Amino acid sequence: MKAQVLHKYDPDLSSGSWVNLEDVDDPKIEKSTDVVVRIGGAGVCRTDLHIVEGIWMPHMDPDGNSLLPLIMGHENAGWIEEIGPEVEGFSVGDPVIVHPKITGGTCLACRRGHDMHGDGTFPGLDSNGGYAEYLQTTSRNLVKLPKTLAPKDVAPYSDAGLTAYRAAKKAAQQLLPDHSVVVIGAGGLGHIGIQVLRAMCAATIIVVDINDNALELAGKGGADHLVKADGSEVDAVKLLTNGLGAEAVIDFVGEKGTTKKGLDMTRPMGSYYIVGYGEDIQIPTVDMIITERNIIGNLVGTWAELTELMALADRGLVDLETRHYSLSEANQALLDLHHGKIQGRAVLVP
Repeated sequence: MKAQVLHKYDPDLSSGSWVNLEDVDDPKIEKSTDVVVRIGGAGVCRTDLHIVEGIWMPHMDPDGNSLLPLIMGHENAGWIEEIGPEVEGFSVGDPVIVHPKITGGTCLACRRGHDMHGDGTFPGLDSNGGYAEYLQTTSRNLVKLPKTLAPKDVAPYSDAGLTAYRAAKKAAQQLLPDHSVVVIGAGGLGHIGIQVLRAMCAATIIVVDINDNALELAGKGGADHLVKADGSEVDAVKLLTNGLGAEAVIDFVGEKGTTKKGLDMTRPMGSYYIVGYGEDIQIPTVDMIITERNIIGNLVGTWAELTELMALADRGLVDLETRHYSLSEANQALLDLHHGKIQGRAVLVP
C-alpha cells in the first residue's frame, strides 16, 4: 500500500518536507479480533507537527530513533476491509470511525471506561497510523457510522472532535444558565467545542481568538460574544462577566501566553480546562488556595464519548469544517497547518 512515512525529527520545523510517500507492506490480521480499515479520511493534527518536532520523544521514543520510521495519523475513519474470525457486530464494507487508542479492554482503566488511559498502543504516535491506504486496529475501537456521515468528513472527530467533546462535556456538566464559559482558540478543536457547548448547556459562550476568520466561524457555531486576542482580551472577558471572570475557561491553545491569560479569565472557584499544549502553567500556590480554582487536563476521550459525539453529528448539532488533501499532498497539509492557513481541520483522502 501507499503511505506517508516520517524518517527523522525536525525540531525547528524548518525542512518543509517531513514525510515521504512510499510503498509499504499492507497491514494484516494478527489477532482474532483485529480489523483492517480502508482509510477514507485521516485527520492532520497539530499533534503530528509536535511529533515531527520531537516533543513526544520523551514519552513515545526516549531513545530518539527506535520509533522511526513512523506512519503518522491518529484521526481515522473509513470502511472495514477485513475482519478477524472472532469479530462480531461488524461486516466488511461497514463505514466506521476509529477510536485512537488500542486497548485490550481488560485492564482496570478500560473496565472503568477510561479507554485512553488503558494499556495499549496509540497508532500514529507509537505505531503506524492512518497516513496510508489501510490501517490495522481492533473491533473494540470501532464506532459504526450512520448513513448521514462520510468517513472523509468525520475522521478528525476521532481525536480533535473527541478531545473537544470531552472537555466541553466536563464543563457543560457544571455550567448553569446564568454562568459564562470562555473558549480560547476557535480553530480545529475550538470550533467543535463551541458547538458541543451550545448543544449541551445554556451558559453564555465567549470566544477568544487572534484570527478574524476563526471568530467568524465561532459566531456561526453558536458563540454569544467574540473577543479579538489583541492583548486586551482578559479585560474584555472581565467586562463581559461583571469583573469576575468566567465559571469555566477551555483553553484549546495552551501556548504563547494563553495559560496565564486563561487563568486570569477564570473566576474564583471556577475551572480552567487545558486542552492545547506547548508551554508550562505557572501560578503561585497561594493564588490557587485563595481562589480555589481548578486546573483540569483533558486527554482524548472514551469510546462511549466518541459514540455520543457521532450522535450529535448525526443530528446536525455539530458540524466539522474540513479541507481535503490527497494522500500525496500530506506535506502541503502539514505546511498549511503549521502556517495557520487551515480553517477547521485538514483531512488526507487516499
